[in-house]
Amino acid sequence: MTNCIEVKGLCRSFDGFALKDVSFTLPGGCIMGLIGENGAGKTTTLKCLLGTIRRDEGTVSLLGCDPWSQPRQAKAEVGVVLDDCFFHDSLRLKDISAILAPVFPSWDDGLFRDYLDKFQLPEKKTVKELSRGMKMKLSLAAALAHRPRLLILDEATAGLDPVVRDSILEELLSFVSDEEHAVLLSSHITGDLEKIADYITYLHRGKVILSGPKDEILERYGQVGCSAAQLAALEPELLTRVRRGEFGCHALVADRAAFQRVHPELPVEPVTLDDIMLFVGKGEAV
Repeated sequence: MTNCIEVKGLCRSFDGFALKDVSFTLPGGCIMGLIGENGAGKTTTLKCLLGTIRRDEGTVSLLGCDPWSQPRQAKAEVGVVLDDCFFHDSLRLKDISAILAPVFPSWDDGLFRDYLDKFQLPEKKTVKELSRGMKMKLSLAAALAHRPRLLILDEATAGLDPVVRDSILEELLSFVSDEEHAVLLSSHITGDLEKIADYITYLHRGKVILSGPKDEILERYGQVGCSAAQLAALEPELLTRVRRGEFGCHALVADRAAFQRVHPELPVEPVTLDDIMLFVGKGEAV
């Protein structure tokens, strides 16, 4: 299984913000969810991946190519779907193929029309007549019609109703059904990622908090509910973050099994990706 994305030590500084030593790997045949609060650096990371902004340090590989020194090769087999449709409102859907065919040598007009039919998008309609959900389906159809090996989506499912989101998620699962294709999906909707993602990379304030197989992360992490007195008696090295409330405390543990061996009297509950983000974003360091 080859890696479709390799990022090592990526750094990029702006006034008041910096990506710091971001590293992750996305194997072929897999979907990675890129999560983090607003301003965490998700979009900056994607822009560095696509070569639209220059990195300060580190290395980036898309399908074995550097997107800055080899932009044409790196992007030839990459489909991109952003959080807003970039097609002009006056365009009819059937005209989009004529515009994009000269841009992508591998453009498949028949495949594009198949996706329009599959997503129930009328060819004679203009872009401005489409709902947000239909526009996202159109963007996905256009991204898939040049037969990419890698899809990169930035908040493409945000603001969509559950039915539309589900149809897009099904298409992404179909896309990675072999070991040659992969998806990197930046999203705030962690419930969707828990359904389809194989890997998760969590960015917080420009740094990678965790990155790895989703199932292993959710199996390993847990939360413990206890009183303030019980919390004070716990070994700090067993805890990651703490949230204190009026009616008790909760602690995030990064190794449920290790914690349970030391404190079998305290139950360790499973966590969601949202739980982990809330502990990191609003909790206290131990």
